[in-house]
Amino acid sequence: MTNTEIPEISDDIKAKCLIRTVDDDPAMREALEFMLTAEGWRVKTYENGRSFLTDDTPSTPGCAILDVRMPGMSGLELQQEMNVRGYALPIIFLTGNGDIDMAVGAMRDGAVDFVQKPVRQEGRDPQRE
Repeated sequence: MTNTEIPEISDDIKAKCLIRTVDDDPAMREALEFMLTAEGWRVKTYENGRSFLTDDTPSTPGCAILDVRMPGMSGLELQQEMNVRGYALPIIFLTGNGDIDMAVGAMRDGAVDFVQKPVRQEGRDPQRE
């Protein structure tokens, strides 16, 4: 396995875990749901942070993929509220509106990754194609 390869995750783990996506853009929610379910993951989508906090079951293992900029509660504010409530879910930020300071702050507050939209396939550089 090279550094860019991701180890295969068993179907048993995928069946037990839930990937939550919180994004105000319906097209992004649908795209993420399609992509992740095609890979065998269980997915629940939320259009905003309030609906996530109201409807999610934090004891279900998995992770949360959050957009940064959303009306009402931002993804960063949602992360802070999750920390206050003691949520143990790993958080991945996926945003088109981020900068280095924002990414560093999110990581310091416990995010496991901060990814800029559009997402490029690992190891692929469209500038060179």
